[in-house]
Amino acid sequence: MEHSYTQYQNGCKLVSTRQHRIKFLMDYSKSLNVVTHKGMTFENNLN
Repeated sequence: MEHSYTQYQNGCKLVSTRQHRIKFLMDYSKSLNVVTHKGMTFENNLN
């Protein structure tokens, strides 16, 4: 598995992002609630 990661890194490029995009993604991940009940998965976005 270690070998596959080193091969993939050669094809990656660095990208830049802005602070508001990071804040949006962090806030979304904090508000996302995933519940599993009797084999079913429910995804809720808690506002």
